[in-house]
Amino acid sequence: MSDNRPIGVFDSGIGGITVLKALRARLPHEDLVYLGDMARLPYGTKSAETVTAYSLQTTKHLLTHDVKMVVIACNTASSVALGPLTEALAPIPVIGVIEPGARAGVAATKTNHIAVIATEATVRVGAYARAIHALAPDAHVVQEPCGLFVTLAEEGWISGDVVEATARRYLTPLFKRKASPDTLVLGCTHFPVLAKTIRKVVGRGVKLVDSAETTAKAVEAALNDAGLATKRKARGRNRFLATDSRERFARVGGIFFGEVIKAKDVELVDLRFN
Repeated sequence: MSDNRPIGVFDSGIGGITVLKALRARLPHEDLVYLGDMARLPYGTKSAETVTAYSLQTTKHLLTHDVKMVVIACNTASSVALGPLTEALAPIPVIGVIEPGARAGVAATKTNHIAVIATEATVRVGAYARAIHALAPDAHVVQEPCGLFVTLAEEGWISGDVVEATARRYLTPLFKRKASPDTLVLGCTHFPVLAKTIRKVVGRGVKLVDSAETTAKAVEAALNDAGLATKRKARGRNRFLATDSRERFARVGGIFFGEVIKAKDVELVDLRFN
């Protein structure tokens, strides 16, 4: 069996392209459709009810592209909307980024002390703490909301004095503790593009965990288990959709993707009537 339908991927904006990049590297023959909800970002400051409603609208549009699987490339949406989406889209599989990120964090720590940085909404519902404790009940987890990181990443500001000052303000208190964490989970898909600055602040002794690669592994396993993987040998296609700011999506998205994205190749969509 070979299923050549595309995999749908969505985020509140551009950050989820870090997951798309990992999917493209791990699944080179799969077609990928990415939808960035630029018109309504950020999700991280909104209520769980609003994020769930937005996520349902976004995935409803992805279904019009006949996707065989949906990947929630947004930690905030994964933390509050995974259950409703799984129920609403059944039997189409839905994969979030929280559990793969938690699993990677537990695998990385040597001291059982893990720090998580994420959006306000993800920290508020304790999604990572629950997922980590489900895997390692004795783990000590500290969390810090880092909303400005999302804003900086969406502007394409990934280094420099402003980014470093912001990182020091957020991260220094986490790593001045007597039992300092040895692992830092980047609990937002925007954060990996800031990894060099984050590394400079926390030091080389701290393991940085990016859920993108682990999520890509989970997607590959789910495709194989469900018999949904393509068997073709041609390189898969990327399709980019956005709800606003086509030029900005292309400019900043190219930084996240590591490849040029042309504005003319970004399709604008309207989710208001979904």
